[in-house]
Amino acid sequence: MAISLFLLSGAALAAPEFGPWSIAGRIEDTLPGAHPDFNTPSLDGCPFISRDGTTFFMASDRPGGLGGIDIWMSTRGSVNDPWGAPVNVGAPVNSAANDFCPTLGFDGTRFFFVSTREGGCGLADIYETRLRADGGFETPQNLGCQVNSAADEASPFPVAKPGNGIVLYFSSTRAGGFDTADAGLASGDSDLYSSDRHGAVYGAPVLVPGANSAFADGQPNVRRDGLELFFFSNRPGTIGLQDIYGASRQTTSASWSEPVNLGPNVNSADAETRPSLSSDGLTLYFGSTRPGEGSTDIYVTSRDKLGS
Repeated sequence: MAISLFLLSGAALAAPEFGPWSIAGRIEDTLPGAHPDFNTPSLDGCPFISRDGTTFFMASDRPGGLGGIDIWMSTRGSVNDPWGAPVNVGAPVNSAANDFCPTLGFDGTRFFFVSTREGGCGLADIYETRLRADGGFETPQNLGCQVNSAADEASPFPVAKPGNGIVLYFSSTRAGGFDTADAGLASGDSDLYSSDRHGAVYGAPVLVPGANSAFADGQPNVRRDGLELFFFSNRPGTIGLQDIYGASRQTTSASWSEPVNLGPNVNSADAETRPSLSSDGLTLYFGSTRPGEGSTDIYVTSRDKLGS
């Protein structure tokens, strides 16, 4: 399997090669559509689409799970077909605890997620496993207490590092983040971090330069070429409780540009969560607490590549 920022208040587009985002809609109501049970009266969010666009992972506490929030999977025959009814991916990924933030790596087999299961470093930790050819998963492994902390981690996202290895983006409420007022606390507000992996070892996490604020910034997602970043934030200037922001950069070694709010076509007066960009960079999936079917539903917006 393989995986424009909205012009707001005169702000420059952070990704000028793309047009504006379309008005977001529930995934069932947006072509090519989805099974009626894609969103439910329960919590549905944390979307992630595979590189080839035919497998969709999500988190939900709908009936039929193993306990709390579970990871579910939907498939379709082609990118022109509607998404099928989600099915629970089962153990060992899901457990009696909360399991969420599913992420399939660019190689189509490495799989990351977050869990509050026992035996971790703190509250919600990042785990890694592999998706087997038969559709099952290997035993998940905690990434350890250098990447994970005594607080909450969320939304792991690997980006291929030129030459060798990966850079793992994620968010964390660990103390000692961007806001120095958090110093000495057990946990602070959410910030964006990255960790370089060399071989099988993840390095010490560092704050993502240029993206964080003294407010909550969380659940990062990076375009496959590493040149565009999406995340949620409740920093001043939001339309609602927390909005999706984007930033860009010219090279993978540069700092991110000033983040830009994606605007009212995407964001609402409620809370938007975990943006997830398709491999071609043209479709953005996210969760939202705006009035819909459940407490949180999955929405989708799209944009055009200019000159194509």
